[in-house]
Amino acid sequence: MKVLSIAWINVHRALRDRTGLFFLVALPLLLVFIIGAAFGGSMKPVVGVVGDAGALRSDASVQVRDFADEPALRAAVEHGEISAGLVRAGTPVLLTRSDRSGQQVRMLVTSALTREANRLSAGEFVASHAGIDRDTALSVVDSMRVEPVEVRATTTGEALFPEGFSGFDLGASNQLIVFTFLNALTTAAALVETRSFGVTRRMFATPTPARVIVAGEALGRIAIALLQGLIVVAGSALLFGVRWGDPLGAAALLVAFALVSGGAGLLLGALCRTQQQTGGFGILLGLGLAAFGGCMVPLEFFSPALRTVAFATPHGWANDGFAALTRRGGDLLSVAPHLGVLLGFAAVLFSLGAWRLRLAVTR
Repeated sequence: MKVLSIAWINVHRALRDRTGLFFLVALPLLLVFIIGAAFGGSMKPVVGVVGDAGALRSDASVQVRDFADEPALRAAVEHGEISAGLVRAGTPVLLTRSDRSGQQVRMLVTSALTREANRLSAGEFVASHAGIDRDTALSVVDSMRVEPVEVRATTTGEALFPEGFSGFDLGASNQLIVFTFLNALTTAAALVETRSFGVTRRMFATPTPARVIVAGEALGRIAIALLQGLIVVAGSALLFGVRWGDPLGAAALLVAFALVSGGAGLLLGALCRTQQQTGGFGILLGLGLAAFGGCMVPLEFFSPALRTVAFATPHGWANDGFAALTRRGGDLLSVAPHLGVLLGFAAVLFSLGAWRLRLAVTR
């Protein structure tokens, strides 16, 4: 019971910290959204139009927004409120941003305008040769049915990402690993604060063995890491439709990596003497291991040497485990090696953290 009480106090302190709640809840999901939108989200680009939108209005790949004049349209493009702008009054003018999304939208708009120009040209041809008015000729052109051309696409070798795999799916697992580990390290400041205020020593003066105090602090670190992981998994699935693959495999990986994160948080809190140290070392270790472990760039893009470095970190094993579930259709058995390595990391970290904290409590 005392172990659970100590663990709950740690979780309660983390939930009462408003700044910590932002990093626990809002920031991971916000980054999942940003990465997903940047690398293949399903949102339609918004194209502003001054004048007649023509064929763009019936194009399912874009969303059209009407503007009264060109200055308002240009300002909306500059501020990023819309993806592109089209002025149809007089000579058509297309306004786009110079980033990647602007280039994609330019291709979509140009394609739609080309189809519209071909339709009008065909209407003019029919009207001049059949002796009918322009509107009737366009209706004739629209009623003509052209047999579609069948296009078959095949993939040679193994595809890097499976069909239907979105940027949200890619970013969610990365952010889960980053923030589960990072928040477990940064919340170790609470353990340092408890020691510096003498709370740990006073608990030891009561009929509470050192092993109970150590177990309670360790369980608190694990609970915070699990809470972070569950927030990312549930939030990304509900808000962005992220697919986590086999439920048993995903749950096992989440628990295993939470154990690793909790062990790292316990060790850091036992080693550091000030809260500033836990913050500095926590961020440095958290982001550094995330970069080497494939959380910033997919492991598939790593060179052989970097992949060797990645699999020297728990982040690399967790990343590859989630990739096996979400990209390669794996199950619990497929990630058994990853679970074994992660549990090994957790055992080492908890052993060192418990030993160091026990020394700090008893001396």
